[in-house]
Formats: sequence, C-alpha cells, structure tokens
Amino acid sequence: MLDAVVVGAGPNGLTAAVELARRGFSVALFEAKDTVGGGSRTEELTLPGFRHDPCAASHPLGINSPAFRAMPLERYGLTWVQPALPMAHPFPDGTAAVLSRSVAETAASFGPRDAGTYRRLVEPLLPHWDTLVRDFMSLPLSALPRDPVTLARFGLLGLPPATWQLRRFRDERAPALFAGLVAHVIAPLGGLATTAIGLVFALAAHARGWPIARGGSQSISDALAAYLKDLGGTVHTDFEVKRLDDLPPARAYIFDTSPTALARIAGLGGYYDRFRYGASVFKVDYALDGPVPWTAKEARSAGTVQVGPYRSDIDTALRAASREGRGPESPFLITVQPTVTDPTRAPEGKHTFWAYGHVPNGWDGDLTDAIERQLERFAPGFRDLVLARATAGPPELASRNANYVGGDIASGAASGLQLLLRPKLSLSPYTTPHPAVFICSSSTPPGPGVHGMSGHNAAKAVWRKLRASS
Repeated sequence: MLDAVVVGAGPNGLTAAVELARRGFSVALFEAKDTVGGGSRTEELTLPGFRHDPCAASHPLGINSPAFRAMPLERYGLTWVQPALPMAHPFPDGTAAVLSRSVAETAASFGPRDAGTYRRLVEPLLPHWDTLVRDFMSLPLSALPRDPVTLARFGLLGLPPATWQLRRFRDERAPALFAGLVAHVIAPLGGLATTAIGLVFALAAHARGWPIARGGSQSISDALAAYLKDLGGTVHTDFEVKRLDDLPPARAYIFDTSPTALARIAGLGGYYDRFRYGASVFKVDYALDGPVPWTAKEARSAGTVQVGPYRSDIDTALRAASREGRGPESPFLITVQPTVTDPTRAPEGKHTFWAYGHVPNGWDGDLTDAIERQLERFAPGFRDLVLARATAGPPELASRNANYVGGDIASGAASGLQLLLRPKLSLSPYTTPHPAVFICSSSTPPGPGVHGMSGHNAAKAVWRKLRASS
C-alpha cells in the first residue's frame, strides 16, 4: 500500500507529491493528460517553432513561492528570466505607469501627487516580505504566523475593498494600475480583501520581479516532476480517474482537481454544491512577425502589459463579465510578451504574445475583434504583424483543463468570503468528509496562481495525519 496517491499533475498536485516524497512517504501521481503541467504548460499553438503558454506565463507568485524556493528546481532545469520592467500600464496619450522592481521608479510613474501615497502604502511592508508572504500563503491555520504584527498590519490594509484604497490617490494613473492588479484574479474591485490582491502583486514585483520561465511555463512543471522522480515518486500520465477504485490502495488520496470533480470521484454527493465558479476569459495566442508596436516606450520592455486604460474602464469590463453576463464591448486586457525576455520561444526575429479579456462563465462568443481593436489603440499596426492566432474561450479552456469549470481560470470565484475561505467555510479546507481524501487545487487557499502553496499546505495536513496514524 502506498502512503499517498495524488490525482492531477498541475503545480499544486506536483508540489503536494514532492512535499510528501521529501519526507519519506511513498507517492504516486496520476494525470489524465499525456504530459504534466495543468495551468503551467507550453505548446506550439500557432505555428511550428512558436512556443506558447496556454495559461500562466508570467510568474510573480512562482518566484516568490515559499514552497518553490525551498526546492532545488534550478537543478532540474528551471531558470527564471526577468524582463526589464515587470509590468507597464499604457494610457492613450502614449505614456505609461509602470510596476518596476524599484518602488521609487514605480511611484514616480504615478505623478507627484500620488508618488508619496504609493510609497507610504508599500514601503513599510517590503522589508518584511519574505515572512509576510509565507504567513499570507500558509493561512488558514496550516502554520503559525512568523510575524503576526506585520500580518495584522497587512490584514488591516488588505481586507477592505480596493475601491476604498483607491480613494487615497488623487490622479488617475495609480488607481488604473492598481485596479488592473486586482483584475488578475478576475475579482470585482468592490469585493472583500481585493486591496490585498493588489498589494501582493505589487510587493512581489518589488521583491523579486515578475519573471517568466526560460523555455516556457512547462519547465516549472517538468522541474517539479523530475525532482519528484529523483525522490522516488512515480508519475503516470494518460490516466483518467473516474472513481477512487481506479487508483491503487493508499493511506491518503490528494486531489488537484475542482471540488466538483472531487465530489464526483470520491462519492461526496453535494458536499461542494455551494462552491461558486467565477467569470472566465477569452484568450488569444499570437505568432507575430515582430515586437508589439506599443506607443508607450515603457510597454516595449515590459514582460506584462495591462491595457485598460482607466479604473472606470476596468471596473466596467469586470462587471460585464462577472455580474452582467455579457462580453465587454471594450475589454480590459492582460497581455504577456515572453519573447521580449526569452527569444528562444520563437524563430529568430519573430515573437510570441498573448492577450485575454474577461467574459462570463461558459460564454460561447468571440472576443477576438474587440481584443484587437483595443490593442490597436495602444499599439497601432499590431494586426499587420499577426502571422497566426489561436483563440480559446471558456469552452476551449474547460476542455484543455478540467479544473477550469466554465472556463474559470481562477478555479473558483475570487469574491466575497470565498476569496479567503475556499472551497468551504472551514478551518480545515484541505480535508473532506472522507477521512483518506484531501483536496489541494487552486480551489483551496491561497487560491489561483502558479505557486504550489495550495499543494504545500494540503501536504502538511496529509503528513500530519499519516504520522498520527503510524
């Protein structure tokens, strides 16, 4: 009998398996697709030689993850590559606000009336970032806070809605950039703890940047899988699990799946019926004949570019997708241009690029034209560079990754109490009514992103139980 079986080889499933194997437990991992990766994959979606990340591409939470930083992943081929600027947020006048490694440079891009406000917001927290991120990403109750004073301070700042925090700024540039940060988890700006989302992304940039993985996001998953095998774990791909009886006998089963799939496989009935899935995205991957011709010079060297432009535009687009059930006429775009930093992703002189806008869960429309109209506003001549494109709306996203129910790439609505307490209101979110079954996907705290901390936290719950029963 194995000590643990993990179902799903996304970053969280892989991390859970590694954490258990590092502690001497026998582990086997089963994945339905023919390769590991989940939301951290790399594929030729458009033309030969153009390597695209179907989902996550920029990794501020990956390089800052306490779980990843404790593993020798560089030994297994993972190399973080930093763009000159983590992120740029262009405006119609050809200028841009930036999220830089430097707090001073970031603050200066907001203008003199808001520079001091931004510095007062982030500078007191930044020296405590390493302990703060560990405490923040280990909650709830999987570890005692190492710095409870800083965590409490962060909580007082972060728990209110972002709309409250944005009132502190006097001009439009800082609120636009900060609202865009919140939108990375598709959270309406007026929701509980949305200020915390923006702060985490900003602090992560100042601490260690927003890098990409050299060669593609697949290298993160491949490094985790290789490390797991060196620790004695086994990986089985092309193995779809439909019920627990499909799996070998084990003392614990850990699922990197949606709560819906776990309930079906483990026979938990309606245990997760109240779990809510959120809005989706419409994503376009491009093969380009040259770099994106951004009008704002800062955007040309940024790894990630937010295309809003203003807070009101971002709020309108988020509301259309998450509350009004329609595709936005003028979408807010999150875009990533990997080849600005890693030219190995495309043939010489060519580029890969992706952009997505927010749409309702399960939406079956086509946002391509609206996305490209928005891009042309800030990068005139963009369409002339397109060699090929690959589009994916909610149905395609859900087909590629079963955890994205209705195309929800956050694996659950990041709003209300569910942003903090997911998948149920529980002090033990990784356990289930079945004593041997656990959940470790992004549907559990700390939520979406390629960071492995949901897997790390779930593994803690598993190894404590295994040792108690030994």
